[in-house]
Amino acid sequence: MSATGGRTRPWHASGPADGRGDFALYVHVPFCVRRCHYCDFAVTRVREAPVDEWLACLALELEGRRARGELVGTPFLDTIFVGGGTPSLLGAVGVEELAALLARHFRWDPSRVEWTLEANPGSVGREDCRAWLRAGVNRLSLGVQSFGDHALRWLGRLHDAAEARAAVGRARDAGFGNLNVDLIFGLPEDVGRDWGRDVETAAELGATHVSTYGLTAETGTPLGRMVELGRASLADEERYEREYLEAVDRLETAGFRVYEVSNHALPGLECRHNWHYWIGTDYYGLGPSAHSFVGGERSWNVRRWEAYRTATRAGEDPREGRERPDGDRSRLERAWLGLRTRRGLALEEVEGSPAARAVVTRWESSGWARREGGRLRLTPAGWLRMDALVAQLDGAWDDVGAGATEGQRGGRR
Repeated sequence: MSATGGRTRPWHASGPADGRGDFALYVHVPFCVRRCHYCDFAVTRVREAPVDEWLACLALELEGRRARGELVGTPFLDTIFVGGGTPSLLGAVGVEELAALLARHFRWDPSRVEWTLEANPGSVGREDCRAWLRAGVNRLSLGVQSFGDHALRWLGRLHDAAEARAAVGRARDAGFGNLNVDLIFGLPEDVGRDWGRDVETAAELGATHVSTYGLTAETGTPLGRMVELGRASLADEERYEREYLEAVDRLETAGFRVYEVSNHALPGLECRHNWHYWIGTDYYGLGPSAHSFVGGERSWNVRRWEAYRTATRAGEDPREGRERPDGDRSRLERAWLGLRTRRGLALEEVEGSPAARAVVTRWESSGWARREGGRLRLTPAGWLRMDALVAQLDGAWDDVGAGATEGQRGGRR
């Protein structure tokens, strides 16, 4: 139970009470035909996505929030992001019906909203692209991961290199002027993947945004089990760092700017939706595993599709938990979210602490950070060490308060 007695601040049509702007909306599609070897997302394998049932459950979640007084009026949306899973399995009709459902509860300006749909290259048809555009989608994010067949087979992807190229071309031909391509780096050396060529291909084919993610072996995934058994090994730290920095360099040469640890965009085509997460504005999530952050309270839905379906059908709240970060937790989150972007962290967050200032000075001397325009920003080399650096900063803040009383430290636990 949260400090508010289990209730979130009502989500009003006027937008967030602090005046920081309009809302972002995330909608989770939990269905995949196959789970990739490295994936630990909240997905359910299906031969055919139960689109009608999923839409009905979303409607029940929205109606439940409205009945509990958590959704008031017709909130105005700045961004919509439909992720998964494989949202392109919704097809043309499913996306059109989702748009109709959302229009019953929200408002947005079609000429200004950023509406992203994630898609698997193997399920992107020319007519689908045109229908998604008609429904209001104006940003497509393709889970390409590689333009090499061997790498795609090793990753367990359903599409091949030719389908990846064709999907990018179809999206461009249909009229998507804002097109993201996801790529994964850090594959085992014996896969024989040409990482630099993959990065250049994304730019050459007309992507306007490229997301680069380092491969990890999560517990419980096929890849995780292979690594545990010694049947696979990931890239060592040296090659991981080299591939990350190579992507930064090659994409900057092609006119992209890295604006967040994993994201590169042509000027003016950054992902607006993700900025809502990074700068701490209010956002709302629908569907299994979706997170919301409204009025300073974070909440999250049950992870599994079956549990979400059961809860919504029974008229129950599908949320599994909620929390309201305290002052120290909030400061740590601001640091982690701020430092992962080019925007950085306000210097006032560190200048009041001699220990924190000393930490930052060490980062600067190592080439991991710089102070610019009243803000502390990590360099690409610093982003590679971001979690460790933020932990150092948090430790410096803790040292400052070690001798204070609980009352002097704002109720720190």
